[in-house]
Order: sequence, then C-alpha cells, then structure tokens
Amino acid sequence: MKVSFIIPLYNCLPLTQAMLASLRATLPAGLAHEIIFVDDGSTDGTRDWLKDLPTPCRSILNEKNLGFAGACNRGAAAATGEFLFFLNNDLVLLPRWLEPMLAAFDRSPDAGLVGNVQLNAATGGVDHTGIYFNHQGKPAHRIDLPASTRWLGWPAYREVDALTGACFGLRRTLWQHLGGFDEAYLNGCEDIDLALRGAAAGRCHYIALNSVVRHHISSSAGRNLRNEQNTYRLVQRWPEQIARLAARAWSRHQIITHADQSGVFDYAMVQAALAYVTVLPTVPGPVREGVAAAMARELRRWRELLEGTAPPPAPPPVRTEQI
Repeated sequence: MKVSFIIPLYNCLPLTQAMLASLRATLPAGLAHEIIFVDDGSTDGTRDWLKDLPTPCRSILNEKNLGFAGACNRGAAAATGEFLFFLNNDLVLLPRWLEPMLAAFDRSPDAGLVGNVQLNAATGGVDHTGIYFNHQGKPAHRIDLPASTRWLGWPAYREVDALTGACFGLRRTLWQHLGGFDEAYLNGCEDIDLALRGAAAGRCHYIALNSVVRHHISSSAGRNLRNEQNTYRLVQRWPEQIARLAARAWSRHQIITHADQSGVFDYAMVQAALAYVTVLPTVPGPVREGVAAAMARELRRWRELLEGTAPPPAPPPVRTEQI
C-alpha cells in the first residue's frame, strides 16, 4: 500500500513548513508514501523553499493560479499511490491522525471519502465533524461529537453527507472514476460536490472520530470571496439530492422554532416534521413541500444577489453505477 499526500500551496510559507514537520512526525513507520506539493503561484519564498526538499517530497509549479480544485487535480494526476490524501497547508497533524482514516477503507468496502475531526488551531474548539445540509438546503459544518464519548469512549466512525476538503482521503480508483474536483467551483464547494458525486456512485462517506487534527481556518487570502457563487452553483446542480438530505434539519428547525407558539403555526406541517424526526423512514409530503419552499427562497435571493454572475448549472459528471 502506498499513500500519496497532495498539498496545494498559495503563500503562507511558515504554516506550510509547520504542517510538513507535523506530517513527517506523525506518519506510521514503514509507510510507503509520497508528498506532492502543488504551488499555485506563491510569491512569499515558497518556491525557493520547495527546491531544497528531499524525497519523498516533490513539487509541481503552476504557471498561473488555478485555485484549490485545479491545484489538487494537477497533484492527483501526478500521484502514484493507491490512496490519495488531500491536506491543506495550514493543518497541524496530531499523533495517530492517519491510522483511523486508513482503517476506514478496510472496515467499510463502500467507503468513499474519509475525513476526520478538525479543531480550530486558534481556539481549540471543534470546527468540523462532517458536513450536513441545513434547513435552507445550504451546507454547514457539524461541530457535535457523540454524547456517549464522555463515559464510553469514542465511537470509531460517523457516516456523513459530505466533508471538508481540508483533510480527507479516498482510493485513487474512485477519484479517477469521479473525475476529480470540478474546477468550475472557485475555492469552495468542490469538496461537497465531489461527495455528492460519490454518493451518486453508491459510496458512503465517513468521519474517523479517533482522528483529530488542528486547522488554521481560511488562512489563504481571498478564501471566502466566492462563497455565495459556489453554493448557488452547488444547489442548482443537486436540488433533489440536497432537498432530501436537508429534510431532517428542516424538520428539527420547524419543531424548535414553533415549540412555544401553539396555535400560531401550521399544525399539520409541524406534526409531519415531528413524525419524520422520530419515526418515519421516508420524508412526508409536508416536509418535502417545506424544504422545497425554503430552498426556493434561497435561490431567489441568490438570483437577486448574483444575477448575471453565477455560472449555469451543469449535469453531474458521474456515471451512476456502483463501482
């Protein structure tokens, strides 16, 4: 087994150096691996530093800034490992972060993307335990850990709708089947789009709860400039899938919002939401209608905000058969 670590870079040299030191210090003994840096036009001395790195490090220098998706795709194309692990250059990797992630692939033959628990490097607070779709149909980070962890220890894994691209792994065969990241997303939502394509191909995504890293969140300049455009594109591309995934969060939101407003709310809708959260295996009609209305409101807001600037939706570039 060989693992390819792919690390896109854009400036932030001190963080890159610290990340590499933590990667080297935490790799299992004897692991066959390569470390591929893809520099996306750094101007802070990163390229000079890359020249002196010994094997198994190697570097790719982009002639122009391709963005996160483009840089990762170029690194993955050069990788030779059975597993591809994508790492942001502003991570601090902690002991035994990798082993639980690799073990997920042996544990679950259907494993698609595997991520981990990420802590805010500045505060120590939990920043990511997976991604879900909220009551508006928009992706959001989970920050909860299982309640049982305090007394019974950590469960090993959690199945999630999607996960952040800051630190995740997958088999190279699946990456090639899915076609890599969609470069139409500019520094946002390309990871969630990849997860949705993986789900369409019959794969499940997991968070390894025993794998913990620290993350200097959004260190690169301009990281969040296109959040609205990227999310708009994502929701346009995957409306039915997102509506289904958002139904439970929408139901919980309805219950909480109207818990103290007896007689003011739509009784049938809240009853349907409560039934879905507690017992029903399929989404009832009132919940489907409510989610559709919430997403329609967001789409109208995006059209007003981004009229003439958002790219048109494209069909998901993935075959739907299981692999």
